[in-house]
Amino acid sequence: MAKKKQPDSEIEALREEIRLHNYRYHVLDDPVASDAEYDRLLRRLFELEAEYPELVTADSPTGKVGAPPQTRFDVVKRDQPMMSLDNVMNAAAFDEWRERLVREVGEKGAEDYVCEPKVDGVAVELVYENGTLVLGATRGDGVNGEDITENIKTVRSIPLRLIGENSPVHLNVRGEVYMTKEAFERLNRKQADAGEKIYANPRNLTAGSLKQLDPSITAKRKLTFVA
Repeated sequence: MAKKKQPDSEIEALREEIRLHNYRYHVLDDPVASDAEYDRLLRRLFELEAEYPELVTADSPTGKVGAPPQTRFDVVKRDQPMMSLDNVMNAAAFDEWRERLVREVGEKGAEDYVCEPKVDGVAVELVYENGTLVLGATRGDGVNGEDITENIKTVRSIPLRLIGENSPVHLNVRGEVYMTKEAFERLNRKQADAGEKIYANPRNLTAGSLKQLDPSITAKRKLTFVA
């Protein structure tokens, strides 16, 4: 009996299409596929990967649903410290910050700086090798963080594989994982309807979600990411 042909091309085409839909939805905010169509593509990919487990790869979009539970988080030691960001709540505090900056680096040294609205989430570091996500880690003490890669993979706005050609050999991305107010309120409504615990705020829930030993729980929390 002839051996059944492995559908390598269909699997890879599905992965590419799902990655593009993720990018359009989470990055461009311009989706072109309905939720039903997206779910259909993902189901088909699940079916094929279940039938051909030897074709499953670490960067497949199916990894976002959650890997098997872990027993612990390994420590990650980074070469370049991951610093914390300063924040201010009003113009007066900003002026004080700039004055301290001038005292430390001089007027000329304080010409260039970046300020942006602060996302109240959890600082993480992503590492890509040849376009593939190989590590997601917490900030920790700046030098030592925790390996939360399997949980990071479940965040839909974080690509497991970069889109496009000529990805850098090594890319280090730092940013915040957070939960939108809408996602937080929706989850709390579900919790209330089920007579279960109501969560206090999105930031603490995000931190707890990223420290789950079972990534499938993290996947249900609808987290997002900004670099």
